[in-house]
Amino acid sequence: MNKLIVDDLDMNGKRVLVRVDFNVPLSSDGDVANDLRVRAALPTIRKIISSGGKPVLMSHLGRPKGERKPEFSLKPVAACLSGFLGSPVQFASDCIGDEVVAQTKALEAGETMLVENVRFYKGETDNDDDFAKSLSELGDLYVNDAFGTAHRAHASTVGVTKYFDKCAAGYLMQKEIEYLVGALDQPARPFVAILGGAKISGKIDVIRNLFDKVDSILIGGAMMFTFFKAMGYETGDSLVEEERIDMAKSVLEDAKARNVDFVLPTDVVISTAADGSVPVQTVDVKSIPKGYKGLDIGKNTVTKFKDVISNAKTVVWNGPMGLFEVKQFAVGTSAIAQALADLTSSGAVTIVGGGDSAAAVAKSGLQDKITHISTGGGASLELLEGKTLPGLAALTDK
Repeated sequence: MNKLIVDDLDMNGKRVLVRVDFNVPLSSDGDVANDLRVRAALPTIRKIISSGGKPVLMSHLGRPKGERKPEFSLKPVAACLSGFLGSPVQFASDCIGDEVVAQTKALEAGETMLVENVRFYKGETDNDDDFAKSLSELGDLYVNDAFGTAHRAHASTVGVTKYFDKCAAGYLMQKEIEYLVGALDQPARPFVAILGGAKISGKIDVIRNLFDKVDSILIGGAMMFTFFKAMGYETGDSLVEEERIDMAKSVLEDAKARNVDFVLPTDVVISTAADGSVPVQTVDVKSIPKGYKGLDIGKNTVTKFKDVISNAKTVVWNGPMGLFEVKQFAVGTSAIAQALADLTSSGAVTIVGGGDSAAAVAKSGLQDKITHISTGGGASLELLEGKTLPGLAALTDK
């Protein structure tokens, strides 16, 4: 980290405007259904309070598209956060304006405030300068602890920073960068990447960026079928990105030319129904009949992947191995999660890159047995692609 972090700031008596990622799922009765992101922000919030600062928290929730929609209110998150902090969290019913600014100035030491959803204003996603300036009036210092939105150049992540002398990273942002960038820059070897998910188009830049960094790449998820089509295999009714077949051929050729261990599945779990309502069977990847779609990696592939993983010292995993939301097609993903948990216990560094992979690990109850689970799917993907994150770049250099 070549950026200021929260430890570098003198926060005593100051309002600290913190961009957090409280984009959490809400239950049907309006409560927070998954508090992982709220808990992830606690170390930074507690640091500000213990340093005599007054945290003023801002976040988005969902996609209200610049309109005030009650179902996207952050009010339930304030109640959730209060429980963790053991003290009331004030909630402001807006995120800009004289009334909210006055509320922030009335905060006493040790008090915390959460303002309403910044995406209730179109100026947030447009990175509108006037909106950013209005947000800046809520604090004396700025901290970005929202890694999950660091790949977005929005008003609350980028635009606001020019109105502060000092803009620092929070502990979560610092941790995410150190793990993800550290894994890519100085990995303990062998270094293995596991990539899954539905589409090759979403992972192509990651694959290409990793060619020069990893010892092995394991490919699962529906994107395997675009590779198989490129290899001339029959893929049945499996998901294939027809317009990406040439791209898949090019990747396969690149892997061979660079001598990268590019490992594709050898067997696949197939069915005529993706909802698990009909019996499944496992077939060789070259023998998927018409009318059937591949929905998970098979047990031979699981064994093959586990063999590669068991020798690794660093593993980065992004994307499930199959349609893990359905029990019958979650076996491969669960097996990979267990393999990473076992590897972690032997001293290896294992990193799960947010999004569906993080959800899959949580579903298997192994989240505490992985070295690091990213809170930002899109942001972690862009780091794996070798891109610069606008929300990080905007912070003050040390």
